Amino acid sequence: MKQYVIDQLREEDFQRLERHLTSRAEAGELPGIYWLTVPESLYEEQQQEHKDCQPFYFAINLDRQAISFELLIRTRKRLRCSCIKYADQKQRDYILTYADGLFEELKLIT
Repeated sequence: MKQYVIDQLREEDFQRLERHLTSRAEAGELPGIYWLTVPESLYEEQQQEHKDCQPFYFAINLDRQAISFELLIRTRKRLRCSCIKYADQKQRDYILTYADGLFEELKLIT
C-alpha cells in the first residue's frame, strides 16, 4: 500500500490527533481508522463518470506511534471497481497538504 507515514508520535500528539479526527472525520469500523472525503473537484475522469461509486475517500490510520495517510482513493460502496486507484498528482498533493496542514494546525512536533 502506498501511504504517507509520519512516525514517532509523542503521546500528547497522538491524543490531539485522535480528538481532532474523531470530531472532523468519519470513523471507520476498526479503531484508529478514519475516512476523509476527496473533494469532487479532484475526481479524475473515471471517478467523475462513476456516479454510483461516489463519494470517494482516502483513509487515515492512527496508532500511538504513527499516523498514515493512504494514497489509495476508494469508494466505500464497492470493494472492487476500476475507479478505485492510487491518487493522481492533484489528489496526492491534496492528501499531503492535508497531512502537513494538520500537523501545523495542531502544532504537533515531528
